Amino acid sequence: MIIKIKVREKIVADGITDPSFSMNKKGKYVDAAQMNEMLKNEDTIVIDMRNHYEYEVGHFDNAVEIPSDTFREQLPMAVEMMADKKDKNIIMYCTGGIRCEKASAYMLHNGFNNVFHLEGGIINYAKQVKEAGAESKFIGKNFVFDERLGERITPDVIAKCHQCGKPADTHTNCKNEACHLLFIQCENCKTFYDGCCSTECQTVYNLPEEKQKELRKGIDKGQMVFNKSKQRLRPGLYKKE
Repeated sequence: MIIKIKVREKIVADGITDPSFSMNKKGKYVDAAQMNEMLKNEDTIVIDMRNHYEYEVGHFDNAVEIPSDTFREQLPMAVEMMADKKDKNIIMYCTGGIRCEKASAYMLHNGFNNVFHLEGGIINYAKQVKEAGAESKFIGKNFVFDERLGERITPDVIAKCHQCGKPADTHTNCKNEACHLLFIQCENCKTFYDGCCSTECQTVYNLPEEKQKELRKGIDKGQMVFNKSKQRLRPGLYKKE
């Protein structure tokens, strides 16, 4: 077995170039109990620092989505969106606590005064809530970056199938390897489209493997994520509101 190791300057690409920015000044940690208590205050603002496809299947009650594809875009957007709320209590959260910790420091760096972040992110929050037998204020699924693509936190299904529009929150990658689009698909559409995102991809998927490989040559898939907010609609994907 060969193990490949890549050295990166930062765990998360943030686009921060200001030399005066420092992680030494970051938001205050809150645990699950503190999070639930602060959410009772209507003046508390909760900001989701995850990508749109993560937010779509699950988020905290009344959480603000920063509609962007990348963390580096989200940071300045969060500052701009909250520009008139610098004295409010702002809680930032993410999947495991890495992105929101840096985001909290960035908000403080930009003049915000009362910034908090959820320690250990949604993963730790769900664990603490379960152990305490407390109510989860996070609704739906927590998107995870392994083969599961999601961990259910509450029974609520808050997303829709990107093909038929019916309630669904199961992420999948298009079975056409030349596409591999990440999108939400219900069981009925999974059967109807053979796990593909469109009839076009379904046609390719059912071709002999050698023919598929030939068609894939030279294709740059880029960031293949379905984004309804930016209307990156592929043929066959859900177009209704």
